Amino acid sequence: MKLLNWRAEYTITLLIIFAVILLLIPTSLQSTVQANFIAKWKDCYDRLEYAQDVILKQEKQEILTSFRRAKTPEERETLFREILKPYFRLNNSKAPHRYHPKFMNGEKVPENNKYQFTDYYFSDKKLLVGIKDIPNSEGEESTFIMMFDVNGLLPPNKWGKDIFGATVYADRIEPLGKNLELPQLREDCSENGSGVGCSYYYKIGGSFED
Repeated sequence: MKLLNWRAEYTITLLIIFAVILLLIPTSLQSTVQANFIAKWKDCYDRLEYAQDVILKQEKQEILTSFRRAKTPEERETLFREILKPYFRLNNSKAPHRYHPKFMNGEKVPENNKYQFTDYYFSDKKLLVGIKDIPNSEGEESTFIMMFDVNGLLPPNKWGKDIFGATVYADRIEPLGKNLELPQLREDCSENGSGVGCSYYYKIGGSFED
């Protein structure tokens, strides 16, 4: 009788341990994947900063003159893409029309939204890069928003998960979300938010586990 009780208790204990492992594995795996996405985003940002540093030291005036001569946002976007080609190995291949990024809360990025891009270009390391000319602020030269889907066409294709971005000014680069206070960043970089602010939140050491 004691032997049967011992076997029953042993079996129940094993089942509990197995159930806990099953619950923990998806969380652990998800954390590892997200950490990899964040590392890739930081690498993209470092490369973007390096590119601008080289441009400012060597070709700033010539490039600014070219932007001023461009008549349309499309022309400026093309110029900017050509400038970045050596640093991100951009090519002229575009993402298919079925590629539709979403915000972190699952909502599709609507047409004419600030974070909706017309075209997405393939880069090295399976990156998808979007470039968008935006209206100049007072006293600013040509300004662009860039987005990087560090996972390419593979899901989840969500801001704050595998999509991050930055604003590129003539003299500096800022991760998207830099204008938000820390409580706002935490809210935006959550399942209830857009995820756009994660670009800055992760740069200052924020964690997806917060």
